[in-house]
Amino acid sequence: MSNGNVLVVDDEPQIVRALRINLSARGYGVVTAHDGAAALRAAAETKPDVVVLDLGLPDMDGNEVIAGLRGWTTVPIIVLSARADSPDKVRALDAGADDYVTKPFGMDELLARLRAAVRRSSVSTPDGEDAVVEAGDVTVDLAAKKVRRAGEEVHLTKTEWGVLELLVRNRGRLVSQKQLLREVWGPAYEAESHYLRVYLAQLRRKLEQEPSRPRHLLTEPGMGYRFEL
Repeated sequence: MSNGNVLVVDDEPQIVRALRINLSARGYGVVTAHDGAAALRAAAETKPDVVVLDLGLPDMDGNEVIAGLRGWTTVPIIVLSARADSPDKVRALDAGADDYVTKPFGMDELLARLRAAVRRSSVSTPDGEDAVVEAGDVTVDLAAKKVRRAGEEVHLTKTEWGVLELLVRNRGRLVSQKQLLREVWGPAYEAESHYLRVYLAQLRRKLEQEPSRPRHLLTEPGMGYRFEL
């Protein structure tokens, strides 16, 4: 009987091998990735029940992987890192990690934390999360942070992406002006609603067939915005 699937992300072969042996022996399915790009692809394709992630990856920082995952999924993420300093732990937890285990680690402790993470996830994780969201001829890849329209990649600025990502993650639901401003620009910008008008106009020009009559990026006057499929 399977206890769930674990995505192990680490570029140290001996650690990957030890985790694969120990997890498999305890009934877990194991998927491995040796860098951040492979990890994001594997997460989107296999939908693991928990991710065990090293921060020191060859192609990107582990916190970037956490951010990429958090763009579309609430899967539990346990960081496994040689970085023992408190600021590194804080950054990882702020980025969206659920737990932090410092190398070298005890296998029993890691397995106990993993079991706890899977239990919490089975209670709280919503169904139906997808890394790739399609709306008409627009495809939004929340894991890779890329947008295509009619098959062609669309370049978005970091801020444009921040606005679109928040709306797509909450698709079908109203996102208030204050929430958008707070999460994309910061708490000090909650009153700067003109920022939203500018950036929504830019996004509509890039993504809507008729920017003046949007189908996907909708305005709720005086309240906020909504992304519809």
